[in-house]
Amino acid sequence: MPPSGLLGRLASVAVVSLRKSAACVSCCPESGRGRTEGPLCWGEGAPVRVLAGRWLLGGMVGAGDQRWLHEDLPPRWPGGIPAAVMGWGAGGSCTPRPPIHQQTPQDTRVITVVFLGLLLDLLAFTLLLPLLPGLLESHSRAHDPLYGSWQRGVDWFAAAIRMPAEKRYNSVLFGGLIGSVFSFLQFLLAPLTGAVSDCLGRRPTMLLSLTGLVMSYAVWATSRSFAAFLASRVIGGISKGNVSLSTAIIADLSSPSARSRGMAVIGVAFSLGFTLGPMLGASLPSETVPWLALLFAVSNLLFMFCFLPETLLPEKRAPSITPGFRAAADLLSPLALLRFSAVTHSQDTPAGDRLWSLRRLGLVYFLYLFLFSGLEYTLSFLAHQRFQFSSLQQGKMFFSIGLSMAAVQGAYARRISPGGEITAVKRAILLLVPAFLLIGWGLTLPVLGLGLLLYSFAAAVVVPCLSSVVADYGSAGQKGTIMGTLRSLGALARAVGPMVAASVYWLAGARVCFTVCSGLFLLPFLLLRKLRPPARTLKAE
Repeated sequence: MPPSGLLGRLASVAVVSLRKSAACVSCCPESGRGRTEGPLCWGEGAPVRVLAGRWLLGGMVGAGDQRWLHEDLPPRWPGGIPAAVMGWGAGGSCTPRPPIHQQTPQDTRVITVVFLGLLLDLLAFTLLLPLLPGLLESHSRAHDPLYGSWQRGVDWFAAAIRMPAEKRYNSVLFGGLIGSVFSFLQFLLAPLTGAVSDCLGRRPTMLLSLTGLVMSYAVWATSRSFAAFLASRVIGGISKGNVSLSTAIIADLSSPSARSRGMAVIGVAFSLGFTLGPMLGASLPSETVPWLALLFAVSNLLFMFCFLPETLLPEKRAPSITPGFRAAADLLSPLALLRFSAVTHSQDTPAGDRLWSLRRLGLVYFLYLFLFSGLEYTLSFLAHQRFQFSSLQQGKMFFSIGLSMAAVQGAYARRISPGGEITAVKRAILLLVPAFLLIGWGLTLPVLGLGLLLYSFAAAVVVPCLSSVVADYGSAGQKGTIMGTLRSLGALARAVGPMVAASVYWLAGARVCFTVCSGLFLLPFLLLRKLRPPARTLKAE
């Protein structure tokens, strides 16, 4: 027989539960102690778990007693188990708690493979960045006719926005134009890549995308003309679906904590790639860099071929690519893109409120990247115009930003619990307002440094957390389409944002540009105010 003190406490729980049985709720958090089988009820008093021949009793909450006792009791309560203790009767109900999916070794393996693959890809991509001014100068000296036509277009745009006729500014503007073309190609192709992966699987689509990237670097390495360089950028832009595929692979993971951690790890890969790649490219001879980029691309392809598992099971795939391609035609319209037309054309369209939330998140993602990419681009103009930074000093500045972002993503962003991402995004967006005001108005290096520190923290949080939230929407056969559409929105924002921001910067001045854009960051914040993360159902979890 159990001790009389334990029987007295059980009787107290029964009396309290009879009065407060309606307070019994499901899906209550686990303490991590004791066994995990059986229904769990929460009343005003202690949680009581009914086991096969055992009882797990928590201390009375009102008394502040948090001890947990494990006592052997008779299989049957004398006179039957009180209904109130079980959470039944008096109109109360108790629903079994949905199972908690812990991160599995398979999830960890997938996250590691995606991280290393993205890091290799981004190192190959960013090796070019410090070489771009010298590359453009060499094509100018060679009197390349195609380069001359592009240069005339850049000169016209520079005159229209009243940009000073200085070589360094011209190189930044020319590079921004090439980057916008690259992003525009991603905007067109990302939804198609996602739709193909939903039908054929993530692994074959990823390998096809990486093969295209190998071809782009091979074209660049084997030719020195400006036409070949542009061709390599075009092939690379068309094949750059591996980033959206990486987010779709992370979205396929079963555990919410694994998805949240995976999106943060993707952010770490971006920060490290954009930090180490330019530094490595600047330290090598210009003739060596294209071949090193090709080596990274081939290594990435072989690595993914050997180690990337298929995360989308055949029974969960979309039955046909046709709906995705039909929707992709509509995605040439930015409005259709923001409405996630590729998702609405599928057979398993999300419910009305979930589709509304998905569209709201897509709009937030677009507005954020439109403003952020524009101010990030004009930061090079400001650093040279106000502080006379050389190319080396600007490289050190962006190196520090990248390291700070990687540290924040590794130490903070990946530890944000599932369900807390939207709150973290709202705080980070609010932090960008003072960050860009300090950058735009600061006249000393300490003020600029403080603004860049706040900028780095916020930038490390927003995109990974928004991607993690969006990954919870849609069925398994829609993840590629949804993440591809999100990536397409980001590519469109990065294609347009820098050119718009550069125009405002030179027409109205640095302070006006940074002040107006800082205020506009309140728009995505307000759109997120009443948004809640998607409810995770028992089926989904």
